Amino acid sequence: MTDQYVLTLSCPDKQGIVHAVSSYLFITGCNIEDSQQFGDRDTGLFFMRVHFSAEAPVNVDKLRASFAAVGDSFTMDWQINRADQRMRIVLMVSKFGHCLNDLLFRSRIGALPVEIVAVVSNHTDFQELVGSYGIPFRHIPVTKDTKAAAEAELLDLVREENVELVVLARYMQVLSDDLCKQLSGRIINIHHSFLPSFKGAKPYHQAHARGVKLIGATAHYVTADLDEGPIIEQEVERVGHEVTPDQLVAIGRDVECQALARAVKWHAEHRILLNGRRTVVFA
Repeated sequence: MTDQYVLTLSCPDKQGIVHAVSSYLFITGCNIEDSQQFGDRDTGLFFMRVHFSAEAPVNVDKLRASFAAVGDSFTMDWQINRADQRMRIVLMVSKFGHCLNDLLFRSRIGALPVEIVAVVSNHTDFQELVGSYGIPFRHIPVTKDTKAAAEAELLDLVREENVELVVLARYMQVLSDDLCKQLSGRIINIHHSFLPSFKGAKPYHQAHARGVKLIGATAHYVTADLDEGPIIEQEVERVGHEVTPDQLVAIGRDVECQALARAVKWHAEHRILLNGRRTVVFA
């Protein structure tokens, strides 16, 4: 059984990058299993994801140390991770549990390469559900006066449990700019794609009143700009004039679950690279 690794990188685009990476892997006795790359002419940046294996046992820290010279020579932003290591994540939820339930189940059956170390909520509605999966449930109530303390408690949990990703599975609290910055690139959110056209309460009912023909959902990274972070994945479903508002809500729940699950999976498999306000997704 060979050890499996994933190298991801981005850097200014110029000649020799692919050659340097492949030569490094050859010299270190590694074999490329899969390689994907993209050069963005608009930004002048180059992106690459390489899944490689090593016949002899290799310490990932030694791989990182030896690759540093290659990375420095091309001014790369890069990472090397074990491909078989499940990403440690925290799920956050409020009073809508469809995305939470979907992610819990996908994780249980091995469809997501993640380890859910805790579920955090500002309500207790899903404590029993989470407990049935044997996952710790953390109730962190949030009010205007306790918001800073609640976010500090969340950050303590992230540090103590070595959490690599926070997933807002319909968590209905606006995060502070400071928290967004501290966890930049490590928080994914899901929302209906009607934003900004249908803001506020009951967006699906608003959409029904306007006769929409597509139900959508968007998974994106969280930034200080509310619901405007880099988009990872979107899902849509066509609907007809006969669909009721309640049916729109049900369809919306399904597409939210699908889009969020794919975004979490791709992040956990190190398939997403940030490209300014956009993402490069090697799916």
